[in-house]
Amino acid sequence: MTAISRRRALTILAAATALPTSALATPDVPLHTWRGRALGAQATLRLAHPDAAAISERVAAEIDRLEDVFSLFRPQSALSRLNQQGVLPAPPFELLQCLSLAARVHNATEGRFDPTVQPLWRVYAEASVAGRAAGADDLNRARAAIGWDRVRFSTDAITLEPGMALTLNGIAQGFIADRVADLLIGEGLDNILIDTGEFRALGGDPQGTAWPVNLAAGGQVALKARALATSAPLGTTFGAGATGDSHILDPRRGAPVPAVWHEVSVSADQAALADALSTAACLYSTKSEIVTCVQAFKNSRLEQIS
Repeated sequence: MTAISRRRALTILAAATALPTSALATPDVPLHTWRGRALGAQATLRLAHPDAAAISERVAAEIDRLEDVFSLFRPQSALSRLNQQGVLPAPPFELLQCLSLAARVHNATEGRFDPTVQPLWRVYAEASVAGRAAGADDLNRARAAIGWDRVRFSTDAITLEPGMALTLNGIAQGFIADRVADLLIGEGLDNILIDTGEFRALGGDPQGTAWPVNLAAGGQVALKARALATSAPLGTTFGAGATGDSHILDPRRGAPVPAVWHEVSVSADQAALADALSTAACLYSTKSEIVTCVQAFKNSRLEQIS
């Protein structure tokens, strides 16, 4: 689904924060910014460290390794092979971790978060690229393939029923940020801002204060030792701009979500959790419902809704 990338839109909406480079640098070490890609989105790493370039290379290598697990654009990634074959023996540990968290969020959101919407997403995406409406027969087949309760996973294998496929676009970007954080923490590093389409702050900025993260809809979140994710129903659409259908799909209705919210921002101790919760939040119709859902997870909170 190359023409429609949810994460490209969310990078623009959530991550474009004109950080004051000169103000954040230390007297002896300038702020270093590495730029790359993570699952199709722009990724950045901001830190002030004498070995910043070498650290950035290790981060880039880790992101590349994780692309081989989660990317839907790499035919030989673990996720692509699972979707192609319906079974993945001896799955990577990272994929099992991500699916375990997805299961928790699925249950807590009463099925609003469901990675099995990939066949439905494909139908809408392909119709949009072709400039036509999605066909009723294609939609019905895709809807019949939705059902998280039919996904089986263990250390031995992940198994899908015929016709099913998974997308982890609503959680994997944050998961990669968390794994990069684990790598850097293991090296004894802190005061770093990781942005893989979702944010994860290790400590604060190089001066020890919070990283100032500006949100596209207005407002700012002071991020320190915490993660932040934003989802926007109309950030990417199937069709032309604001007149198109939301790229976020409701697995219960088998259709794009109504654009009740412009964007929803959630913070948590894990970027993957913030990522999944911000996605699921777009399927709620009231702020109180979103708050209740987010607060069900310890140390997570709604930062902004508009």
